[in-house]
Amino acid sequence: MKMTKTTLLRVMTALGLSTALPGLAQADELTLCWAAWDPANALVELSKDFTAQSGTQMKFEFVPWPNFADRILNELNSGGKLCDLLIGDSQWIGGSAENGYYVKLNDFFDKEGIKMSDFAEAAVNAYSTWPKGSPNYWALPAMGDANAWFYRKDWFSKPEIQAEFKEKTGRDLTPPTTWEELLETAKFFNGKEIDGKKVYGAAIFTERASEGITMGATQALYPYGFKYENTTGKYDMEGAVNSDGAVKGLEAYKDLYKCCTPPGYTDAYMGETLDAFKSGQAAMAMNWFAFFPGLAKDENVGGDRIGFFVNPKEATAASTLGGQGISVVANTDNMDGALAYIKWFAQPEVQKKWWQLGGYAVHNAVLNDPSFKDSQPFAADFLVAMNQVQDFWQEPSYAILLQAMQKRLHDYVVADQGTAKDALDGLVKDWTEIFEDEGKL
Repeated sequence: MKMTKTTLLRVMTALGLSTALPGLAQADELTLCWAAWDPANALVELSKDFTAQSGTQMKFEFVPWPNFADRILNELNSGGKLCDLLIGDSQWIGGSAENGYYVKLNDFFDKEGIKMSDFAEAAVNAYSTWPKGSPNYWALPAMGDANAWFYRKDWFSKPEIQAEFKEKTGRDLTPPTTWEELLETAKFFNGKEIDGKKVYGAAIFTERASEGITMGATQALYPYGFKYENTTGKYDMEGAVNSDGAVKGLEAYKDLYKCCTPPGYTDAYMGETLDAFKSGQAAMAMNWFAFFPGLAKDENVGGDRIGFFVNPKEATAASTLGGQGISVVANTDNMDGALAYIKWFAQPEVQKKWWQLGGYAVHNAVLNDPSFKDSQPFAADFLVAMNQVQDFWQEPSYAILLQAMQKRLHDYVVADQGTAKDALDGLVKDWTEIFEDEGKL
């Protein structure tokens, strides 16, 4: 997820892209590249069926998230042959399409009867299209994901804690549905002693180097009304990025950080948030749905001790998008085999098994199944979240745009520099300069 400005400038060099889509012949071996995390293990298991059916051996290159973007984008830019298939971040779609890293899949989809209408609309727009929302497809939706929350259900259900909360707030202690309730709940638990141990209100994202604090703070910014543009495609950011609502959202996120996070929590992302919760430090925590199957099974905090809830609303309902699409790398020597894998993966029965194994399928045959909501304790929340997701810029210059936001947010939230209005005004200035350099403003 981390990419330096120098790396971004290197990856802007276009690779040649063949528009020919040959017939689906068997490839002896394919390498699929992705991040190293729980869903990748589920994909290894799922892909055994592809090997059994096709005879094609699958190899996997899984890279830890902090190094994923640098490693894979450098590979693409250098013309390397490592990846035949790539499950890449949603933010990569613009640059990878324009630079010729991914094969455009429209003709292949038409030929094979693969319909994008069979997948959740929000997922298709986020993971497959460039320009955004256009019928130009560079990936098949592979891994739906959003930032959501989990909480210590066993603590919330203690009668003495429920009574104390009701006395202090006048309402019942339940999973928060608004950011105002989230802050109130976090402050109630913060510093409380439970089972002989001091606990804290919430574990959230504060990481500076890659994307962490942006993925966390937008959980507050979006519900309070933050937008990237007033008019889609116009880059008119003044009054959208730094609206009154956006300022309130950023203030709320800083309030949550300052009041209620564990000590020394200045550079935390996925791993640190999980650790804080699993070790019994936090009453609530944010993280990606991708980790929820493992949390539900955790021997210390899983089972009936954990509950899940979708990101609380405020002025509107919104969740920060995660997830990825699967693309065919244009430089592959195994084009036929790579396309065969895409065709196989798109099948409804394969998508159903993908969900069962711990992958987040966004095929309507899975999501619309009457049994889906009860298939996991977080499945119903996943449906809600995927219908309200918002995503960061997917421009080819996304890495520079992201680093600007990382700095502005971290300086304000963690380092106590300036006001929320200062931070967002500065972000408008940063992004304006980037788009001016690109000739888009």
